[in-house]
Amino acid sequence: MKEITDDIIDINEKGRAKDGSPLSSDKRLFVQFLAFGNCDDTSNLIKDIQDTGINAVIYSDLNDYQGIGLVAMSDNPDFFVHGLRDFLLNSSFKSLTSKPEFTMFGRTYSFGYESDLDKTLVSGPREKMLDAEWPWAIWYPLQRSKEFENLSDEQKRAILGEHGKIGFKFGKAGFAKDIRLACHGLDKNDNDFVIAVLGKELYPLSFVIQTMRGTEQTSKYLEKLGPFFVGKAIWQSRI
Repeated sequence: MKEITDDIIDINEKGRAKDGSPLSSDKRLFVQFLAFGNCDDTSNLIKDIQDTGINAVIYSDLNDYQGIGLVAMSDNPDFFVHGLRDFLLNSSFKSLTSKPEFTMFGRTYSFGYESDLDKTLVSGPREKMLDAEWPWAIWYPLQRSKEFENLSDEQKRAILGEHGKIGFKFGKAGFAKDIRLACHGLDKNDNDFVIAVLGKELYPLSFVIQTMRGTEQTSKYLEKLGPFFVGKAIWQSRI
């Protein structure tokens, strides 16, 4: 939660150093996911984007043989309405058919206990998405039920902790990594978060989502999940 007092509104992300002292950062990574259809040849797309300096990933869509996904990221939101927009309008992407139902946009955030805010908010998520050894991905938005916001902080921590432990176990075992983005007020369908589950193989990603279905958060406090985009990276910019 952001700290709000009568005198000042602090909107920085918070962390805590190893010695217990508080940390604060105004840096965040903004990420947009776009999907397209009617793509007969991906080579021109890769050729157009690879020398632009854009931090991005192109996915082949598992559920559409002419479909692709594009993830682009920047710590400056102006990039999406100027740099990325201009690129899409002046490249091979312009000939593709947009799938707006899959469009997602979000920002990284901290929980308040992280000891390395730059890694949590910027470098860590970027490296995960651009890691060539983890090409499989499932991207989806989620909307929490409004009842969750009325729970006490203690109840919320317990519910989120159960969810987080599952993700930690899969990550420690080398099966899956996650990207967590907040999208409050940034999503046309009023979703709260954008999630990506990344892996070396596809099956563990499906299994971790299946396992999450049994948590209290998913079974009781999620209003909506999806749509799900499932793909494998065919091009990633360099880390």
